[in-house]
Amino acid sequence: MSKRLIVFLTLLSVVVIVGSYVTLPYYSEAPGPAREVAPLIQFTGHQRYDSQGHFVLTSVLESVQRLTALGVLGAWLDPNRAVVPENQLLFPGETQAQEQQRSVSQMDQSKLDAVAAVLKDLDGYPKNHGQGVLVESVIPGCPAEGKLFPGDLITEIDGEAVSARKGVTNALDRVPVGKPIRFSVTAGGSSEAVTASRERCGPQGQPLVGISTLPNFPFDVTIQSGNIAGPSAGLMWALGFYDLLTPADLTDGMTVAGTGAIDRTGKVFPIGGVAEKLVAAKRAGADVFLVPQQNLAEAQAANPGLKLVPVSSLQDAVDFLKGGG
Repeated sequence: MSKRLIVFLTLLSVVVIVGSYVTLPYYSEAPGPAREVAPLIQFTGHQRYDSQGHFVLTSVLESVQRLTALGVLGAWLDPNRAVVPENQLLFPGETQAQEQQRSVSQMDQSKLDAVAAVLKDLDGYPKNHGQGVLVESVIPGCPAEGKLFPGDLITEIDGEAVSARKGVTNALDRVPVGKPIRFSVTAGGSSEAVTASRERCGPQGQPLVGISTLPNFPFDVTIQSGNIAGPSAGLMWALGFYDLLTPADLTDGMTVAGTGAIDRTGKVFPIGGVAEKLVAAKRAGADVFLVPQQNLAEAQAANPGLKLVPVSSLQDAVDFLKGGG
């Protein structure tokens, strides 16, 4: 064996070893599961109207660890995977575990906001509401973090019943900064007491417990998201819930897939992983794909072979579907 060949093979071995074990600040995304939303939404105290068609949420699967150099190459060569820079997934200084917890909280908030947006249109909410207030979100770094969670129902603050968002703000503002505040909370069918104080935190450094709240819903609603996280299923949760509350078949017998974050007013926001979600929609046999207006160009570039319908709000999607698609 010549010296040149020996040197070449040695260098090749080093490259393979380094490429296999040295990680880079990149992750991969691939098409995740597409799930029909109606079976995942349960409620009591209101008539339920199931439809012949299906609303389907789409998702992406992210690599749980940084990719190696060879992993980046493999993902780049795979037409159904995308290479994503770390700074598009993680905040500065954030670990992968913290990102996963943030994604779970975003999913929980998306379910609350989807229900709120639908009830606002159909059931006189928030004027018509139940007792207590729901935790909508928690500000990272504030005292409530790790103690209160999206979906928790606060029934009392320092022994006084609360029933509206303004009541929560007033109750908290009466307590001096740094003094412990006792929250009576119902979560997962059980009640508990949680103690937190107002401290300076958040973007403005104001004295906060660190929660945003919603008036409690007028009837019980439960949405099971399983292991899917992030905010991007909000639009499909809202459409599935809207369809279940109204006697007309909003799907018109179609399989309607889509994606999009949503807020409590029904506004739809752009998301990531559109190309991978389109693949998931095609695999699920979708007839149409609802996409946030700001993601339309990206979706068109993916050339999905699906009818793309851009929407900027829940009302846009409802109007399209009521028009017969």
